Amino acid sequence: MDVSSTMAARFAVTAHTAKAQPSPAGSSAMEDKTRKTAQDFEAMALGEMLQPMFDTVDNSAAPFGGGNAEKQFRSMQVLELGKEVARSGGVGIAHQVYGRMKEMQEKAAHSPQVGHSMKGRKG
Repeated sequence: MDVSSTMAARFAVTAHTAKAQPSPAGSSAMEDKTRKTAQDFEAMALGEMLQPMFDTVDNSAAPFGGGNAEKQFRSMQVLELGKEVARSGGVGIAHQVYGRMKEMQEKAAHSPQVGHSMKGRKG
């Protein structure tokens, strides 16, 4: 499963949960979950953007000397670096994604469920 399909699935679950929890107490929890999802998205995006930079670094003269083990764990290091940048305020991706997710949740909460009316239709 690639990054975009994983994030799309999270957006869908978050939007669906927003309809299931209309109460004010659930709203705060839903908002926190939405913010976390947006921050996770930013961390993944930053990790994907940083990966090519780390792929071109020559570590043969480094203290640990590079090698296969270091190459094997590099992707996890880059992912953690992306998470840390996102946790520290990021570059603004999470803010934009959060705003869009809130719009999608509000739209989904105010629209009728389309999925049930489409059953049994041929087309």
